[in-house]
Amino acid sequence: MRTGVLDIGSNTGHLLVVDAHRGAAPLPAYSFKVPLRLAEHLDADGAVDETGVQALLDFVQRAQQVAEDKGCMSVLAFATSAVRDASNADDVLARVQASCDVELEVLAGGDEARLTFLAVRRWFGWSAGRLAVFDIGGGSLEIAVGHSESPEIAQSLPLGAGRLSREHFDVQPVSAVEAKDLRRHVRRAIAHDAGDVLRWGAADKAVATSKTFRSLARICGAAASSEGPYARRVLSHEVLRDKLPKLLAMPVAKIAQLPGVSANRAHQVVSGALVADAVMELFELAELDVCPWALREGVILERLDSM
Repeated sequence: MRTGVLDIGSNTGHLLVVDAHRGAAPLPAYSFKVPLRLAEHLDADGAVDETGVQALLDFVQRAQQVAEDKGCMSVLAFATSAVRDASNADDVLARVQASCDVELEVLAGGDEARLTFLAVRRWFGWSAGRLAVFDIGGGSLEIAVGHSESPEIAQSLPLGAGRLSREHFDVQPVSAVEAKDLRRHVRRAIAHDAGDVLRWGAADKAVATSKTFRSLARICGAAASSEGPYARRVLSHEVLRDKLPKLLAMPVAKIAQLPGVSANRAHQVVSGALVADAVMELFELAELDVCPWALREGVILERLDSM
């Protein structure tokens, strides 16, 4: 069955076309994405501004055509924190429905963490034991831990790389004061509920997913995407700590030239690195395995399970 997964994230609108069958791994057939940066199109009242809404409508219309051209039988459409947290979320959803005839499901933060955890579990299998999964998105940080396919703990914190960059940095390179303030803010926010994760004991495997972690792993020496999805990729905390002062001193244009960094996300790398550093410090993780599957695959897998 050919299915489209339409993901409206805080950074990017992404249509992933997959050939999916129950009992088999979803096979990517086509990818169409556009940098929407909705998390940065918020006005003083926390509403997605007209520029952001129009960009969203244009993308959804184009994605619908791509899905039709590629022969999709259905499209699973969802939105994450940028729409979820917007003060005009209901209006945005209504406009998408009216203009594009698409009903976006807004995922709660806990559901993001749960579905990402499902994807990671299926990728690594039962031999991975107890999993701890971390996902730095544009608007939020998801944390999930557990022994089965559903996590015992699922947290969503407002610590996305795009959100933090918008709220804390005026220009880059950032000043020492800005970096220190953000470092303190991130660590306090994660530590507030860290006990709910730590009381379950150490994970057998700690895993990172999604673009920010993949970029940081590549910066720190992990295999390039050209080596395929099955190459093991690891983010080392020791290497990240060594790279962090250099990243803080770089202008965005220089960061964009680093391996694994896309130009439209370069301004978020410093914020993402500070979050990753805090996660690994507070949960005492020497390294994180990087998983190529994340939320979109979790959405597909759950749908297949329900068929």
